[in-house]
Amino acid sequence: MNRLIPVIAAAAVAVAGGAYWMSSTQTATNSTAVTTLPAVSNVQQVSSEGAEASEIVEMVMGSDDAPITIIEYASFTCPHCATFHESVLKPLKADYVDTGKVKFIFRDVYFDRFGLWASMVARCGGQERFFGMADYLMETQSEWTRAGDPVAISDALRKAGRLAGLEDDTLQACLQDEDKAKALVAWFQENAAADDISATPTLIINGEKHSNMSYKDLREILDAQL
Repeated sequence: MNRLIPVIAAAAVAVAGGAYWMSSTQTATNSTAVTTLPAVSNVQQVSSEGAEASEIVEMVMGSDDAPITIIEYASFTCPHCATFHESVLKPLKADYVDTGKVKFIFRDVYFDRFGLWASMVARCGGQERFFGMADYLMETQSEWTRAGDPVAISDALRKAGRLAGLEDDTLQACLQDEDKAKALVAWFQENAAADDISATPTLIINGEKHSNMSYKDLREILDAQL
């Protein structure tokens, strides 16, 4: 495993009646327009008990028959990922995904507990609601990540879930799903190690790794392969 990939603690912290997860902190690297996965110390290794990474559903847009597959590694708390989502992913979807040229896969990266919570809320509505909720969470990232203490941030995430049509009981169950949280972390660690991911956003385009880029540069790569 890449030594820069953080290990997220497996201990739950009881806050306002919910199960919440401790983790590393995020560091941004403005010069390279990516967020680097930091080295982490003094945290627990994730327990394998109840952590079935194979049970995690890939979040996919586009046709399985598309000639190009793009995997994006991104975090809901990565500012550069939010920028990529707005300036690159939206036109990519319109020009390539919706036209059958690209199959797009979103893979979560967890720098911190808030990113994990956001993922659990976004996934709470299943594949059908995931990308709509991801749109909202990326667009409002600067608001909910700065809501204040962990309780305020969890409340902001619940609000996002309610706007997507999820009931409070459903959201509570998703956020308290300890086995799902462990499985998501294990899944992230396996994927990031396999693809040697050290920063976000990172793209895997038909098996080739690329760092963050403009939409113009991405189009050049895609059009050359098409």
